[in-house]
Amino acid sequence: MTERLKRTVRGEVTARTKRATRWPGRAGLLITAVPLLLALLGPLFAGDAGPRTASFTLGGGHWLGTDFVGRDVWRQILLGGQSVVLVALAATALAYAVAVPLGLAAALTHRAWLEELLMRPLDVLLAVPSLLLILLVAAVFSPGAAGLALLVALVNIPDAARIVRAAAAEAAARPAVEALRMQGETWWRTAVGYVGRSALRTFAADAGVRLTGVLYLVATAAFLGVGVEPDAADWAVMVDRNRTGLFVQPWAVVVPALLIVALSMGGNLLFDGLLEGEGRDRALKGESREGRKRPRPHPGPSLRRPSLRFFPRHTKEGRR
Repeated sequence: MTERLKRTVRGEVTARTKRATRWPGRAGLLITAVPLLLALLGPLFAGDAGPRTASFTLGGGHWLGTDFVGRDVWRQILLGGQSVVLVALAATALAYAVAVPLGLAAALTHRAWLEELLMRPLDVLLAVPSLLLILLVAAVFSPGAAGLALLVALVNIPDAARIVRAAAAEAAARPAVEALRMQGETWWRTAVGYVGRSALRTFAADAGVRLTGVLYLVATAAFLGVGVEPDAADWAVMVDRNRTGLFVQPWAVVVPALLIVALSMGGNLLFDGLLEGEGRDRALKGESREGRKRPRPHPGPSLRRPSLRFFPRHTKEGRR
């Protein structure tokens, strides 16, 4: 009866834990889905540009009013998310495509000079403020959307590589890595198959935070006119160009700003939900393994206590 009660209580606690850890992932997926769908599918439903009307007006067939030059705000929102989302995702992917091999190579190498050669140039680049470096390069060249993605990826490589190296160094010091090397496993199998998988939770947590930082840089650069045209259909450009009419027609500023915030916040919640779900599954597997009772070995004849009836001298009949 006691064992059954323990199982019932454990099942209730597990169910409550599952419900408590599911909501961040579901909320993040729901919040992220809105700006992602608008960014990816919005241009298909934008339609043709209608005639321009007076600036910063409400009504007149315009759901969210007009912007600073009399264009429909809803149509600009449908067209303006693709550049922000695609540039941010491309910059994050490019940053990790360079940072992960560099960090794994620095963590797995036994040569101090090679580690210094890989990490010290990144420290120099890390000392320069990210936005200042983007503005300096933009003052010399005129980067488009692809150039802005490369610049944002470049300023995110140093700290991403340091995080990868720090997370992989602990796993690289385990005896299992030495065993893999002694077995003649390739560097790719050791670095990616074991060390990379061991630090995957850290990489995922950093990816959620880094995506928010990348969105901030992309939106700020577009706000300052880097990588986009002054009158382009872009969420960040809309916030900049329409801020003069904030108190007259606020939807031209509030809606694109909320979409950028929702993309950042939803991405963090989504990654948190994925990490908590993975941790919950590992904990449940550990509990199931501990809960399994191993059958107790039945003692053989040699382990049994000998009976006194086999030794007559210890009995009354033996003494007589």
